[in-house]
Amino acid sequence: MHSDTCPTADTAGVEVAVRGAGAPVLVVHGTPGGIDGARIMGRFLPSDGFRVVALSRPGYLGTSLDPARASLDDEADRYVAVLDRLGIDRAAVLAWSGGGPAAYRFAARHPDRVRSLVVAAGLSGRWVPPSPGPLEWVVTSTRVGAALATVAARLAPATVIRAAEAGVSSLRGAELRDHVRGVLADPVRRAFVLDLATTGNASGAHRPGWDNDVRNLGALTDLGLRDVHVPTLLVHGDADTDVDPAHSARAAAQVPGAELVTLPGGTHFALWAHRDAASVQERVRRHLRLGLS
Repeated sequence: MHSDTCPTADTAGVEVAVRGAGAPVLVVHGTPGGIDGARIMGRFLPSDGFRVVALSRPGYLGTSLDPARASLDDEADRYVAVLDRLGIDRAAVLAWSGGGPAAYRFAARHPDRVRSLVVAAGLSGRWVPPSPGPLEWVVTSTRVGAALATVAARLAPATVIRAAEAGVSSLRGAELRDHVRGVLADPVRRAFVLDLATTGNASGAHRPGWDNDVRNLGALTDLGLRDVHVPTLLVHGDADTDVDPAHSARAAAQVPGAELVTLPGGTHFALWAHRDAASVQERVRRHLRLGLS
């Protein structure tokens, strides 16, 4: 077993944790998020086969944010600095949701540093956050809400999973009940949703990163997807309402040679919580190993 290390001082102001040995994979979390979410995303990558590099994106948790260098291209360039400090020549990239645009820019700007790319439910165009109701705002945007989410995940897991999945999908009625029942019955899928529910808050140390993402993602025009020339696999649930599946369809049409896996009834968490998550994750693991010498 390889323990996590956090060489923050040696990675250009980026909070980083490294686990395992094998094929290097840079894990890029969504919006909001942080290194805790990135670690959860990368759990399905075994330590004896992958060197998992989880990080906090600019402005989130322990990663600094320089307002003068806060663009997606600046973020992509910081990934290069992280790999340099860790002695990694080329890495695969696993990105999710709001982390998709920076991952695409990284692959487009630095193709010599990226072996392969997997983007799950990733944005590929302009995004504006929805206006939450009062209760949702408390849960997702305040310190009190973050604390309540942690307590609820422990005391009322079924309620938390149902609310989380309903909040990021069009599943309702029997479809939602069946999906939640399946997640609750699977320890791996259950742990993913419950643990992630405690990280998706935009308050406190997440606020600078959230505000920066809102600015950058709200101004997106062209990510240069046609300049991404690394093997690319896209995964998206067709019931996702947090990031419309059209974002992955656009990327699949513009990234040369990209493959798109669409999961029927899949929510925004589909890669990790769908009924077919285990088989799709195996496909992702194979893709992340591409380009190894």
